[in-house]
Amino acid sequence: MRIAIIGAGVAGLCTAKVLLQAGHEVTVFDRTPDVGGVWSRTRRYPGLTTQSPMAQYSLSDFPMPKDFSEWPTGAQVQSYLEAYAAKFGVDKTLRLNTEVTAAHATDSGHWTVTTQDGAEMFDRLVVANGVFCEPAIPHYPGLDEFTAAGGRLYAGSDFHDVEDARGKHVLVVGYGKSACDVAVAISRVAASTDVIARQMLWKLPRKIGGILNFKMLMLTRLGEALFPYRRLRGFEKFLHGAGNRLRRAMLNSVGSVSVRQFGLRKHGLVPAGHMEDIVRGAIGLATEGFFEGVTDGTIAVRRDRTIVRLSTGQAELNDGTKLPADLIVCATGFRQGVPFLTEDVQRRLLDERGNFLLYRQILPVDIPGLYFNGYNSSFFSPLNAEMAALWIAADLAGTVNLPSAPEMRRAITEQVAFMDTVTDGHHCHNTKIIPFSIHNVDEVLSDLGLNIKPRIRAAHWLAPVDPAAYRHVTPALLERLRSAKSLPSPAEPIPLFSEVEQSDAG
Repeated sequence: MRIAIIGAGVAGLCTAKVLLQAGHEVTVFDRTPDVGGVWSRTRRYPGLTTQSPMAQYSLSDFPMPKDFSEWPTGAQVQSYLEAYAAKFGVDKTLRLNTEVTAAHATDSGHWTVTTQDGAEMFDRLVVANGVFCEPAIPHYPGLDEFTAAGGRLYAGSDFHDVEDARGKHVLVVGYGKSACDVAVAISRVAASTDVIARQMLWKLPRKIGGILNFKMLMLTRLGEALFPYRRLRGFEKFLHGAGNRLRRAMLNSVGSVSVRQFGLRKHGLVPAGHMEDIVRGAIGLATEGFFEGVTDGTIAVRRDRTIVRLSTGQAELNDGTKLPADLIVCATGFRQGVPFLTEDVQRRLLDERGNFLLYRQILPVDIPGLYFNGYNSSFFSPLNAEMAALWIAADLAGTVNLPSAPEMRRAITEQVAFMDTVTDGHHCHNTKIIPFSIHNVDEVLSDLGLNIKPRIRAAHWLAPVDPAAYRHVTPALLERLRSAKSLPSPAEPIPLFSEVEQSDAG
């Protein structure tokens, strides 16, 4: 088939790679001049790094270079993705500096994609534009007066040069990872750096107690199992049943360590609730140097505060405090949007609250020929995107044994309701699956009958999940697609593992 992919970030690139290997003709559109999505040089703010260590942020069959930082920089990730595209021939499919302005389904079931270069017809469309594509910037009364007097306001992803903050009074709005990252970089050159935090979030140390890498706790299957999934299996039933006290103690002990390690009580920065509540807001990795800056006074955190008005050279907060302000950086999140799709498609794709209604975070039930990838933001985003790409390739070949349309709609409704409950609605319109990253991988691969062996899954209960353990899944699927005419029926065992192993894996 001839397939269009919108977006050249992680999800778009790995989808293109898998579909090329499956024999399709692929075109990847991206409005930026380089690959990488959030890692593009057009979007990298100073201080940007991954939240997961490089081993966990790698694609299964393309490890990151050993000389990269443990938490790679934005520039390193972009160069890695550029090398990935070249390695697998995806670079030849790219249409960079090309923005998709419209995409609509034709009466024949194909898709017309329109860019500044004109319209083209494709058999299928994959949307991989990313859930962090459009910055969400608050509206501030007085902004015109502020900017007329020389003040400047940026979205975090549009602030690229730390020298723009030299000698200035800077306000960083937000308390997520990007806000803390950019605040550290800015504080080294600014006259003052104030972080305006509407809500306190729990921050995890990169090294718990200064010794234990956080991935040993939170990037394991056990770490994921500490949070209640909608269907509990195996040891999860014990953790959320008879072992609930132990589970809570394990999570909250990390919170206690964070309070001591970062001096949160001394600085008045202890979040409300307990560490086990982190999934209800966001799981944030502490930026190196952030709390050190709070301690030495180069960073001031204004907790439970918002900006209510701007004026010449200053910002007024909701408690009446007035702060000097020459530069404001809004690290206030993103909108999840697909403005290039027609209103009719968007009505079928989104619910009344703007949640994306996607089966397995991939398939809109009532829109033929349309897929999504990258709408499963997680600690293992490359791995999740790669497994979703395999699911798409299998479905294009008609080898995914899908439930009925009503059953898929019911599953989507249950997923949204569950995420509403466990995250208190903070799931980016059903595009964030943290902390259930590996549950999503398991479900996607179970649909394909390609789950990795139980002994490897068992090893990942105590050791960090290693994406390289999944490197054989793509060749297994491609071999199956090549011999599709001899495939067993969906009711028969998949001939990768024994029946016992399959039962254990599921």
